[in-house]
Amino acid sequence: MTIKSSVTSTAFSRRGFLGFAAAAASAPLLAACGGGSASQSGGSGVIKFWDMPWATPAYNDAAKKIAEGYAPASGNLKASYQTIQWANFYQTFSSAIASKTGPAVSTGGGFQAFQFEQQGQIAYADKVIDALKQNGQFADFLPGVLEPFKTDKGYVAVPWQLDIRPLWYRKSLFDQAGVAVPTDWPSLLEAGKKFKSMGAVGFATGSGAGNNIGNHLMIMMMLNNGGGVFTPSGELDVMNDRNVEAVEFLLELVSNGIIDPAAVSYTTDNLNAQWKGKKAAFGMLTLGVPARVGDTSGDLMVASPMAGPHGDKAALIFPNNIMMYTNTPSQASSEAFLVAYMGQLKQLWQQKLMNALPVFKSITEMPEFTSDPNNVKIVKEYVPIAKTFAAQGTTLNANLAVLDGGQALNQFTQTILTGKTDAKSALQTFQSGLQSVLKK
Repeated sequence: MTIKSSVTSTAFSRRGFLGFAAAAASAPLLAACGGGSASQSGGSGVIKFWDMPWATPAYNDAAKKIAEGYAPASGNLKASYQTIQWANFYQTFSSAIASKTGPAVSTGGGFQAFQFEQQGQIAYADKVIDALKQNGQFADFLPGVLEPFKTDKGYVAVPWQLDIRPLWYRKSLFDQAGVAVPTDWPSLLEAGKKFKSMGAVGFATGSGAGNNIGNHLMIMMMLNNGGGVFTPSGELDVMNDRNVEAVEFLLELVSNGIIDPAAVSYTTDNLNAQWKGKKAAFGMLTLGVPARVGDTSGDLMVASPMAGPHGDKAALIFPNNIMMYTNTPSQASSEAFLVAYMGQLKQLWQQKLMNALPVFKSITEMPEFTSDPNNVKIVKEYVPIAKTFAAQGTTLNANLAVLDGGQALNQFTQTILTGKTDAKSALQTFQSGLQSVLKK
């Protein structure tokens, strides 16, 4: 379920997907593996760092240079670097951890740390956070990015980049239509009707094979109305009035042809082509849309967040993280490496290798980042209102992998995009599908 782009970044990379089979089954993972031992590791005197292909191969080359260039203080171990492909990645981690040949530190799926934490495989990062407080980086975190990883036992992981879903528009189509960029749901509806009469799409999305943008749009519209799938305490809350209202509006967009009737079958390539071909006027997508679709003319721009009917504003975000494992040759060395690696992250944005937001304010102020006005606008207007799949709560957990990677959300999205339902019926089916797989 990957989002391809012109820089070959993946949706696996920046959101919380953990694989359909592993997440949808919601079975206890690694149940027979035990907690691991700090003295037993395939690392054999080296801190093994496993990283994912977050962008082009140039990214992995740069990350490898940072990791293997790490010069530890006396008594700490050096680090090695290995790229793990997204295909079957969760199985790769599971098998390696079970055989005690896995990494000491890794990136991975956004909710991966929470699933491995359930099996006692994650080493909490509190000492890393303490070190970041001492070296000044803790104060550099953007607001709200660290809190989702704090549990009653400690920090499960440390965030290092953010995948967010801003709204984009094509300026020339709005100029041609003579309408303003939507600022709320009513203006989206009216602008969308105008675009429909012009043969353009007023709210572009897709839910075909491998395309999860439609799934994310469903959740984003709930959040944008003050709703969400869970209560603040983490209980399932699909049927709340705000969600019903959001889905009713989505169905209104579908019935008016403002959401393309064919969107239910649009792959990532179909959706990209719609944007590139000047058929899509407005919609929610990822960072870096101009490069993603192959149009850097300046005509594709980030819109300001819309207000919901009650004045709510929200954006969907996936905070990706670096985690440590209990199976390490030296926990102190794992921690020291992670602190040092976090201190070198700016190189990845300086080299313009990342199609994601940094977690550090100082990186967002670098000229290499601010040279793109869309980046600046996203940080200024979207990050402060961003919410995760945990909304209306704030703390991440393993159940979010089931929501994100399971079939219930995908089936819900496709039902809405076909328009052959009513809001409450669709949400009831969605809730029932989640109840059958979520861990209590």
